[in-house]
Amino acid sequence: MTQRTLAERNPAAVGFSVLAGCLMLLVGAYHAIAGLVAIIDDDFYVVTRNYTYEFDTSAWGWIHLLSGVVVLAAAFGVFAARAWARVIGMILAGASAVESFFFIPYYPVWSVTIIALDVIVIWALAVYGRQPSGHA
Repeated sequence: MTQRTLAERNPAAVGFSVLAGCLMLLVGAYHAIAGLVAIIDDDFYVVTRNYTYEFDTSAWGWIHLLSGVVVLAAAFGVFAARAWARVIGMILAGASAVESFFFIPYYPVWSVTIIALDVIVIWALAVYGRQPSGHA
């Protein structure tokens, strides 16, 4: 009996990995662009008064820019079907969701959208390696 690849056992696995990789590219690009905007124009993002987790806008810019670059790099690992990239991708998507949660007062609609995309990335990477039930 020959060893079959995951894609031969579960064709949907390839689709989930592509979905996760594409969404990670989108999320990483969003973070990088949001970071550049905050670094270039310090007054672009306006926060409500007395926000508990208020940071300087430039600090948010650097946080977003660095996390965006890291998420983009991990996306290429997911496209290369590396097992470590799936684990790192789930961790980074969770961190991205937390980062976006704290960024809600600065840019609420996009922050909530990125949180939703991060949840989908975590789901897609988590189901990627599962065996389909009923198959050997």
